[in-house]
Amino acid sequence: MSARFRRYSPYFQAPKKRRFTMSQDPSNKPSSSSVSRYPHAKAPLRRQIHAPSRPNLIYAKAKKPNSDCCDNGKLFTREYDHAKRTALDACRFLNRDKETINLEEEEAVSQDSVIEVIDCDDDDDEEEEEEKDIQTPYSSSSNVNNFGGVGDTSTMLDSLSLGREEETTAEDASSLQAYKKLMQSAERRNSKLEALLFEVLFHEKRLSQLRNPRPKHVKKPLKVPHEPFIPLTEEEEAEVYRAFSGRNRRKVLVTHESSNIDITGEVLQCLTPSAWLNDEVINLYLELLKERETREPKNYLKCHFFNTFFYKKLLSDSGYNYKAVRRWTTQRKLGYALIDCDMIFVPIHRGVHWTLAVINNRDRKFLYLDSLNGVDSKILNALAKYLGDEAKEKSGKDIDVSSWEMEFLKGIPQQKNGYDCGMFMLKYIDFFSRGLGLCFSQEHMPYFRRRTAKEILKLRAD
Repeated sequence: MSARFRRYSPYFQAPKKRRFTMSQDPSNKPSSSSVSRYPHAKAPLRRQIHAPSRPNLIYAKAKKPNSDCCDNGKLFTREYDHAKRTALDACRFLNRDKETINLEEEEAVSQDSVIEVIDCDDDDDEEEEEEKDIQTPYSSSSNVNNFGGVGDTSTMLDSLSLGREEETTAEDASSLQAYKKLMQSAERRNSKLEALLFEVLFHEKRLSQLRNPRPKHVKKPLKVPHEPFIPLTEEEEAEVYRAFSGRNRRKVLVTHESSNIDITGEVLQCLTPSAWLNDEVINLYLELLKERETREPKNYLKCHFFNTFFYKKLLSDSGYNYKAVRRWTTQRKLGYALIDCDMIFVPIHRGVHWTLAVINNRDRKFLYLDSLNGVDSKILNALAKYLGDEAKEKSGKDIDVSSWEMEFLKGIPQQKNGYDCGMFMLKYIDFFSRGLGLCFSQEHMPYFRRRTAKEILKLRAD
């Protein structure tokens, strides 16, 4: 059996080599009494590194050893037969479809597989040469059982693919649950998303308008009219003074039948100096302004006055809600459509502060007035969306409010204390409904308080 075949065969177990004795006698006859070692020390086997053993290797044909190398030819014949059977057993695992490696290319070796040959101790009487087994899928019985040979490879692949399918199914299930939660969360925020989308589109068009240069308007000096500043008579002053007295705190001084608002002496106390205005006084005064316009339509603009509860319904904590105020402005209740009005006034109560929002249909603007120079774009955005919904609901018209201007008015009369904000808001509405400029100041507030009280007591706005 050739040394080359023994070196590369993964199934070949090197048999123990027999020792041959050499006699000291020149006749070369073996001595029966004693056995000696080789005359020269045997050089250790050189370790060699080869490519990993595979069952699909093409083995070189084993050559029959020369019988001249030893005296016992039968022993080498058995070794030759044993190597032949081992090579035939290895051929059973050959796979014709696999890639073939030529053993002649010994230079292309793998550094991950090493064949080690261990030399036994020279002091022992019997030297043994062993080779460490190279663990490949076909070199040991345990590995062969695990893989089951070439025929069981498909079973192994099926098990791997099944495991991957189970992992994929689990991942799909978790992703589906996450997607469902995301959809539920998105549905809860539909109203907010729609409002945000409207604001985005609105501001984009507003930005394009602001980039276009516009001519500056030269402000003309305001003419101070006489009507808003008519002084009270002595009788009117006395009547207001009696209404403010403590004896009338629980007494109902006036009742407005159309709005069903009762004004007691305690409620009217909010018009005294340094007091904050309440909802009853503000709402009743707005009703009186509407009646004044109805009496003298030629002297006043056509306006609509929302009460102090409108904006709270339109924009509550849950967000914009047109359905909550949809029935407030029916044709049967008002007798007119909102889009036909010149101005629409919306009082805004911000906790401890009163401001005013105005929908100016005549000039196609949204205005915001704050006696402390505050700014809140959310209010005007909500009113812009409301006007579009109202026109479509009541008149069947589509209004492109994105082209309307939004103005936070500056240079308007400002309060100089912490309690006149409500009075400033009422006078903003009063002067705008007259078609006048805001030509008043903080100095007029004491007079406006007494005048408003007088008009409420008479249920008539002048």
